[in-house]
Amino acid sequence: MTDVTRETMEYDVVIVGAGPAGLSAAIRLKQLDPDCAVVVLEKGSEVGAHILSGAVLDPCGLDALIPDWKERGAPLNTPVTEDNFYMLGEAGRIRVPNWPMPPLMNNHGNYIVSMGNVCRWMAEQAEALGVEVFPGMSCSEMVYGESGEVRGVVAGEFGKNPDGTPGPHYEPGMELLGKYVFLSEGVRGSLAKEVIAKYDLSRGKEPQKFGLGMKEIWEVDPAKHRPGAVTHTMGWPLGKNAGGGSFIYHLENNQVYVGFVVHLNYANPYLFPYMEFQRFKHHPMVADLLKGGKRVAYGARAISEGGYQSMPKMVAPGVALLGCSVGMVNVPRIKGNHNAMLSGKAAAEAAHAALAAGRSSDELTAYEKEVREGAIGKDLKRVRNVKPLWSKYGLLTSLGLGGFDMWTNTFGFSLLGTMGHGKTDAAATEPASRHKPIAYPKPDGKLSFDRLTNVSFSMTNHEESQPAHLHLRDASIPIAVNLPKYDEPAQRYCPAGVYEVVREADKDPRFVINFQNCVHCKTCDIKDPSENITWVTPQGGDGPNYPNM
Repeated sequence: MTDVTRETMEYDVVIVGAGPAGLSAAIRLKQLDPDCAVVVLEKGSEVGAHILSGAVLDPCGLDALIPDWKERGAPLNTPVTEDNFYMLGEAGRIRVPNWPMPPLMNNHGNYIVSMGNVCRWMAEQAEALGVEVFPGMSCSEMVYGESGEVRGVVAGEFGKNPDGTPGPHYEPGMELLGKYVFLSEGVRGSLAKEVIAKYDLSRGKEPQKFGLGMKEIWEVDPAKHRPGAVTHTMGWPLGKNAGGGSFIYHLENNQVYVGFVVHLNYANPYLFPYMEFQRFKHHPMVADLLKGGKRVAYGARAISEGGYQSMPKMVAPGVALLGCSVGMVNVPRIKGNHNAMLSGKAAAEAAHAALAAGRSSDELTAYEKEVREGAIGKDLKRVRNVKPLWSKYGLLTSLGLGGFDMWTNTFGFSLLGTMGHGKTDAAATEPASRHKPIAYPKPDGKLSFDRLTNVSFSMTNHEESQPAHLHLRDASIPIAVNLPKYDEPAQRYCPAGVYEVVREADKDPRFVINFQNCVHCKTCDIKDPSENITWVTPQGGDGPNYPNM
């Protein structure tokens, strides 16, 4: 909509996304220069509304950013007290002992947290320093300068008709311009995706890899609650169908996080990640914990898993990518929030030095150097082969080889060098003709639930009169290509029931997009085998409203 006239506001630094990376950057900028003009734009209805993470938090990022976080009341209330690893069979389990595991796998000194609540607290710290934090402000477009540099973003556009034209109550939004723009949108952010493509930032890098993480919060019988207990499992129910595993974290108030991760490089298009999660809860170990309890929240989110070799170039003229916009998750530790915070701090320090030198809209090369050579790079480099080993050799072999490689990396070297990932997750999907459908048990409504019932526990809402934020490059592909070749896997890989193939008597099948259900996980943008779906941001404030995910 190039003919739209918008007001502009100018800042030193514009930050997109009030997650741990963006808020850390904002806080650090103000610590370094109280007069620095900083704005944080968040698409959720409030800070934390779109934050979903495990999460066991390594506090090293907070230690570096706000050393007195305990005295300031940061919501890190449940220190880890025990670490458990199990290999599951359908009815049994085998405990994997802790002693042979590399030191980095030890959770001593970490905390079970709600990252949503941590981000709410961080936003309070940022605002106390003078940062402007605006929730409910989706950033729908990049603003470029005459030389092709990033100048800012368009935020706060409301009131479009379903066809994209301005409606009767249309608000064009504003252009928020900055000397530097930080993109900290989380995994597969729409603006970061655009910037990576525009400046070819992934050239020479391995493709990014992803997992789908699904999570429920349960209130359990107090007699079964063990605050600080951390359990991870692998094996059943996924078996050889896909990589992945589960987490069960006991936090305060008799609550337990129950989560399940499916690596999105699976081949069988009949795999139904959400139903694998529901089936997992019927394992005797899990069912016994949850029996007599109640589920109080549900959500889902993609996870970046490519690691060290998949990180794109992080800077282009006027812009820097932070946190999961780059992909900084340590896969075997299932942790990335500490690296997100450290990346925000590093970006802020690079921008502060640039601004002090009178620079603007150039590449913050000092930020990239710090990420790759500093604590983040060291954290990710030593586990860089775990994911490709798992993808290539499967669970059992990769456990031994991956553990050996992590041990050798403890001493600064790897006999395996740096392994590649190969295909994208979309390209890993094989034709349905090579596989058999998988029969899943019907949810019982006590331990397991259908998707739409669970989505209601994410408090998701979208204004229905707006354009769908899930765009098809070619509207014919779902029925003409994906249905006959792959049995249209969008029916199954979406954890919110957004996509349907509707069959009616004497009519051709129809592909239906129920965008109102979308929990913003981005799985469709990643896994569609024809790469036909693009996720863009809906209007501000729409989407899930997670309580303490």
